[in-house]
Amino acid sequence: MQKRTKSLLEELESVASNRDMNHVIESRANNIITSAINLIELMSRHYDKDKAELLEKKLLSGIRGRDPKRFSKSLRKNDASE
Repeated sequence: MQKRTKSLLEELESVASNRDMNHVIESRANNIITSAINLIELMSRHYDKDKAELLEKKLLSGIRGRDPKRFSKSLRKNDASE
């Protein structure tokens, strides 16, 4: 009886742990998406349409490729050309 109770408690604990991790992932994703939207809107206000679109593409490309330098390089090139 003792072992069965223990395994049920362990199972309940693991379910709660998975729910917590799902909540953490959902929360972080919402924060990141909101921040990205705010960044894109800021770029649209600060740069002309063509440059803002290029920077948005580089931002998304950097995320897909897991390489933040792609966006940084484009931003530095943009600053150097002005």
